[in-house]
Amino acid sequence: MHFVVGDERCSSYQALLEFVGRRWVGAVLLAGAQGARRYGEYRTLAPGISDRMLSLRLKELEQSGLLRREVVPTTPVQILYTPSPMGAGLIEALQPLIAWSRDRPEL
Repeated sequence: MHFVVGDERCSSYQALLEFVGRRWVGAVLLAGAQGARRYGEYRTLAPGISDRMLSLRLKELEQSGLLRREVVPTTPVQILYTPSPMGAGLIEALQPLIAWSRDRPEL
């Protein structure tokens, strides 16, 4: 399958790349790849991310349908973020790109 600039598939692909390429989106997505995580776990798995940025990215990923937010009624209340089926599919689709990048540390 070939994409042509101006093709609808090309523009949706470009929009996806721009979204995933935003600072910290990839790190937050991959931090959730192993399942449900609390906010602090995401912060640990994405060292260097500020609390403000992590909150923003989690909200964006939830609004886009890539993460699910679950409130667990415990004391204190726990909030878990889990990749949705669509988010899990995106993480799976990114795996070859991740492998490719590991072989090219100079980039």
